[in-house]
Amino acid sequence: MVHIGNSWDELLKDEWAQPYYQDLRAFLAEEYRSREIYPPMNDIFNAFKLCPYEDVKVVILGQDPYYGVGQAHGLAFSVKRGVEVPPSLKNIYKEMQSDIGFHIPSHGCLESWAKQGVFLLNTALTVRRAQPLSHRGKGWEVFTDHVISLLSAREKPMVFLLWGANARSKKSLIDQTRHLVLEAPHPSPLSAFAGFFGCKHFSKANAFLAKHGETVDWTID
Repeated sequence: MVHIGNSWDELLKDEWAQPYYQDLRAFLAEEYRSREIYPPMNDIFNAFKLCPYEDVKVVILGQDPYYGVGQAHGLAFSVKRGVEVPPSLKNIYKEMQSDIGFHIPSHGCLESWAKQGVFLLNTALTVRRAQPLSHRGKGWEVFTDHVISLLSAREKPMVFLLWGANARSKKSLIDQTRHLVLEAPHPSPLSAFAGFFGCKHFSKANAFLAKHGETVDWTID
């Protein structure tokens, strides 16, 4: 049984008991025992711990965690302070600078966003060192699709930022009569110039949130 420490515990209590999740747990136990897996086991659910269900304002969907040493810490696109800012996050910062006059910080830790209600969710929550997508198809996608559906069912409107084909494939899970869905290419160097730059998702998200509650202060110290 996973203990998150907030409203997610009650929402997910039945999911932990599902056969697919029990299989995933057994797989992960062996993976963490025999290989180098990221993020550290205690960090897997950090996005949930920092951002209770009722507080979510914006969902940013990633694919799977960073697979380099010391990078992943349970928040999509984020790295701990002291770790070099990855290329995709550098491009996110560049778009924010253009869109909202964002001051680019010296680090890539996005915990301040999470604590404000930005749910930084990867569709798979673990990965082997230096092997992207190595935990794809092991059960995480079933779990995170369920999480997205739970969020979609919430009455209070939120914004979903879907960047890249993997994230955009989740669009059908979201009630667009209630929530705002914004789509763009992935911010990686391979695709950022194909439409991520200039998407203005951060100003659009806050314009929507301003009509339904509190906006997000995207500033990072």
